[in-house]
Amino acid sequence: VQLVESGGGLVQAGGSLRLSCAASGRTFSSYNMGWFRQAPGKERDFVASINWSGDNTYYADSVKGRFTISRDNAKNTVYLQMNSLKPEDTAVYFCAADPFGSSWYWDRGQYDYWGQGTLVTVSS
Repeated sequence: VQLVESGGGLVQAGGSLRLSCAASGRTFSSYNMGWFRQAPGKERDFVASINWSGDNTYYADSVKGRFTISRDNAKNTVYLQMNSLKPEDTAVYFCAADPFGSSWYWDRGQYDYWGQGTLVTVSS
């Protein structure tokens, strides 16, 4: 499975961005998907995840109510809609695929496939 993120960029605080992650392969619809982010000098942190069918979503407390994860299995794509962005949201955002449907959705070790990342910069 190859994952390619897009949609990052520079935005002012309070603005919005929509990230996309396009996946190759016919098994995308069976994978749980996640978004993680890594700020300079920090660890890669969980942001949001969605199960294979899209019925269940989970969010880090820091983004709850501002970010929305969704997926379109027909397009092999997962999205992250980011609203009310803050300077502390500045990071490289990665999408990741979990083929085995782990319950530990927040644990980056459960994800086998990763994209190259897309940079989001929020100016104050």
